[in-house]
Parts: sequence; structure tokens; C-alpha cells
Amino acid sequence: MPTQGVIKFDDIHAEAEEYHLPPEKLISGNPKQTAWTYYTDPSNKFFAGYWQSEIGKWNISYTEEEYCQMLEGKSVITDSAGHAVTVTAGDQFVIPRGFSGTWEVIETSKKLFVVYEAGA
Repeated sequence: MPTQGVIKFDDIHAEAEEYHLPPEKLISGNPKQTAWTYYTDPSNKFFAGYWQSEIGKWNISYTEEEYCQMLEGKSVITDSAGHAVTVTAGDQFVIPRGFSGTWEVIETSKKLFVVYEAGA
């Protein structure tokens, strides 16, 4: 008996949303980014999907909690104190709400993301 309400990414089509970051966030490059959101809850606070970015570097400031699994590429995430973490395919990590620093894509990167936005 199938479980009701289970959403398999393979069973649905998510439209690709392509965008560029606002100029005030950019440090280098102008990477095209693409997001495929496969699930959003009714409150719009919890969502999951895939994200991809071309090479570039930008400022980040998290108001959300995010779990990620890198699927492709290489990125460097650096906190505001200068501590850098390199993430590559297979790495799993969490970026907590309140984190600020930079995200630099060294090689075109793709990740699976699960985000919880606690609220305004």
C-alpha cells in the first residue's frame, strides 16, 4: 500500500528558475544561478529542491536553516571571521540561521537543499 502524501522528486517536474544575484551581493563574476523547487509547504517556510551556480563569489547572510548535499562541483564557504570550508560532491552540511560570510563557486556547483525559514 503506497504511503499517501510522499513526494518523490523523480515523480514531479519542477520548473527551472534562472536568475543573477543583485549587484550589491556580488564580489566577483556574475554567476547565473538556477533553482528547481520540488516542494514548498503551505506556510512557505519549508522547501526543498536543487540549486546550481556558475563560477563567482558573493556575500551571504542566512535568515533560514539550510541542509545541503553537494552533488557536483566545488565551492568555498567562508564565515565573517575568515574561516573557510571547501565543499565538494558528496559533502553534506548545515548552514545555520545567522551565518554570514561569502560563498565562492570554484567549479560550477550543484546541491540538494532543504530549507526551513523560521520567520520574519
